[in-house]
Amino acid sequence: MIAVYCGTNIDKQASIHYDRINVIGSMNKLTKSHFEIPEHHARMIGIWLLVICAMVFAMVVLGGFTRLTESGLSMTGWRPVTGWLPPLSVEQWQAQFDAYRNSPEYLKINRGMSLDEYKQIFWLEYLHRLWGRMIGIAFALPFAFFLIKGWLNRPLIARLSVLFILGGLQGVIGWWMVKSGLVDRPDVSQYRLATHLLMAFLIISMALWIALDLLSERANVVSVFTKNYANLIVGIVFVTVFSGALVAGLNAGMIYNTFPLMQGALIPPEGFAISPWYKNFFEDLATVQFQHRILAMVSALLVLGFWYAGRTLKPELRLRANVMLGIVGIQVAMGISTLLLVVPISLAAAHQAGAVLLLMVAIWVRHGLRAA
Repeated sequence: MIAVYCGTNIDKQASIHYDRINVIGSMNKLTKSHFEIPEHHARMIGIWLLVICAMVFAMVVLGGFTRLTESGLSMTGWRPVTGWLPPLSVEQWQAQFDAYRNSPEYLKINRGMSLDEYKQIFWLEYLHRLWGRMIGIAFALPFAFFLIKGWLNRPLIARLSVLFILGGLQGVIGWWMVKSGLVDRPDVSQYRLATHLLMAFLIISMALWIALDLLSERANVVSVFTKNYANLIVGIVFVTVFSGALVAGLNAGMIYNTFPLMQGALIPPEGFAISPWYKNFFEDLATVQFQHRILAMVSALLVLGFWYAGRTLKPELRLRANVMLGIVGIQVAMGISTLLLVVPISLAAAHQAGAVLLLMVAIWVRHGLRAA
């Protein structure tokens, strides 16, 4: 009788243990993501966020073309809710054109432009703004659907809400940037342009990180040094992008179109001419271009060092390092070519697109790492 009781007890304990294993196994299938939500929900939300990343990437490229073709100041008003449609009649086109003819860009650069010529620069800016609205819809509607269906837990709701707020803020920043070119001078402020670009990079970075959390397994364990090295690369890419935005805002790529020297000198002879000294890094054309060159080279060397130091990483991480090295090499080549050829539109736009890709790959690399 004791033997039967003990055997039964052991069987019960084994059954309980077996059930626990089954439950844990089921949870592992349902909680692949870091947010501990069902796997098929995580996959759908992650793919949706990757689509948002692709749309923001296209937005940055379109914004680059808009700036390079000097189309960004063609629309002198901002109607975030009612501005979906372009002018549809002769009268509407004429009213839009008349408003533009009172702007500094028309008065100082494009005086005498015809309505047909105006339409050519109008459409790029219009498409840029329309695409921004489409991103907002592409984010808001699925977000509302996921909320209603109960697919999101609190941590995920909080992060996605921040993304939604940043997206709305980006629209405001975009108009704030355009307004700076509608007052006295026919150029937007380089500070506002840099803020607008960095906000786009921040949005795509956050969306990508959350998507990777939802779609990827747990990060690989590496040394603290390797993890911090990857953090440094992401940080230096952001700083280099900011510097590049200053170059674009000041049209600083139109001078010193030689490489590696700047008209025969390592340091531009006309640089550091503004007082106080710190303004040179934001407002002096020669200094801004010089610092962008330095930051680009530092970024490339850091990526090369990471690739070399990561020779012993797992094959998956090694692949990511290889991709990052390849993109940074292409990006440096495009940057030098853009400078030597005095900023051709297509190449300059490709260079800006390369910056987005480099940041995304750097985040992909960093996401796969967890310190021991």
